Amino acid sequence: MNTTTINNHGLPKLPQANSKTGGNSSATTAASADASTAAPRNGDQLKLTDSARALQEVARQHEAAPIDAQRVEQVRRALANGSYKIDAGRVAERMLALDQQLGGPSKA
Repeated sequence: MNTTTINNHGLPKLPQANSKTGGNSSATTAASADASTAAPRNGDQLKLTDSARALQEVARQHEAAPIDAQRVEQVRRALANGSYKIDAGRVAERMLALDQQLGGPSKA
């Protein structure tokens, strides 16, 4: 069985919910802080579906994609001055292509 490990990629660890009710709130806060920094137990596992793994791979690919700052600025200016034109046919074609990639109904 294939499993994929996910780490927090530098994001702060969030405190875990405390299952006990009532009691000393400072003790609860301390327990939450300890739980948020505790190492994961050896028995903990996460299993991802094939779809989740595919989405994760696409996200990795897009992280490495370069951003054309000049093109971004050009589009920003066109939006600001009202000269940006949207090709509705092209948008529709790309939406249909994406739908097919995601397993949507094929064209009849």
